[in-house]
Amino acid sequence: SGGSGMILEAKNLSRWYQQVIAINDVSLSIEPGITGVLGPNGAGKTTFLRILMGLMPPSSGTIRVFGENPWRSPTVTCRIGYCPEHDGLYEWMRGRDFIEMMAGIRGVRDPKRISFALEKVQLEDVADRRIFTYSRGMRQRLKLAQAIVHDPELLILDEPLVGSDPLVRRELVSLIRNFSEEGKSVLVSSHVLHEIEAITPRIVLLHQGRLLAEGHIREIRKLIDRHPHLIRIGTSQPRELASFLVREPEVEDVHLEGERLFVKTSKPDLFYTKLPGIVLESGCSVDEVCSPDDNLEAVFRYLTEK
Repeated sequence: SGGSGMILEAKNLSRWYQQVIAINDVSLSIEPGITGVLGPNGAGKTTFLRILMGLMPPSSGTIRVFGENPWRSPTVTCRIGYCPEHDGLYEWMRGRDFIEMMAGIRGVRDPKRISFALEKVQLEDVADRRIFTYSRGMRQRLKLAQAIVHDPELLILDEPLVGSDPLVRRELVSLIRNFSEEGKSVLVSSHVLHEIEAITPRIVLLHQGRLLAEGHIREIRKLIDRHPHLIRIGTSQPRELASFLVREPEVEDVHLEGERLFVKTSKPDLFYTKLPGIVLESGCSVDEVCSPDDNLEAVFRYLTEK
C-alpha cells in the first residue's frame, strides 16, 4: 500500500452538494490503529467517511485508502467494514440471517465466518431470535457483527456510541479495542469528546468541513491553550471600556470596530472571571460578550461540554 504505512491519505479533499460545502480542502494522513474523527453534527464527518469508503467521489482533491482510490474500487471496499449510525436492520429477520445476508453481499459464503462474527460480539445465543426482540445494545452489536463478518482490515464506525447506556458503551469500547489489538485499524466518529477519549487519544478534529487539528489529544489541548482567544464585547461606550480593559495583564490586545471591542487573550478563563468586575468599575453597559465561532477553542469547548 503505497509504501507509506498510512492506511489513509487525503490531499486537498473537497466535496460539495449544490451550494453546500460538506468537506473543505482537507489534507491528512491516518496511520494504523484507532483514530477518532471528532466534530459537531454537520461538521462533514459522515461525508468524509462515505468518500473514504468509496460510496461517493470527492468533488476535488484526492484520497487514497490502502494506497488506492476507493471510488468504485471493489479491492478497497472489501477491505473495509462499515457500521452506520442509523440502524437499517430488518426487524422481522433473525440475527443470523441478517449477518448471512450482509456477508453474502460481500461475497462471504462460509458459515464459519458468520458464527465467528456473532461469537465475537457475543450474540451467538440470541442469533436465532428475530431482530425486533433485540435490546438497543444487541442491535449495536449486530451492526458491529455485519461490519466484521468479511474480516476487514479497516473498520469504520459512525457515531457507534450514540444513545447507548454505560454498560453497552463499555462493551462496545472493549470490542473496538479488541479489534485493534488484532492489528486492524478503526475510525470512530463522534460529536462527544469523552466518548472518543475512552477509546483512543488520537483524534482528527473537523468543523464546518475543515480540518481544525489532528494528533494526540494532549497536543490538541496544548494547541488550544496556546491559541490566542478573541472575545467580542458589544458596548455603547467602547473607548471608555477599552481604557479599562488594556490595564489587565492577561489582555494582549484590544481593538475597536464601531460599538464592538475585540479583546485578544491567552487566558480566556481568567478574563471571563474578571470581566464583570471590570465592567462594573468602568460604569459602561455591555450588551454582548461572545467568542467568534470559527476557532478551535470554541469547537473544543462545545465538544467537552456534552
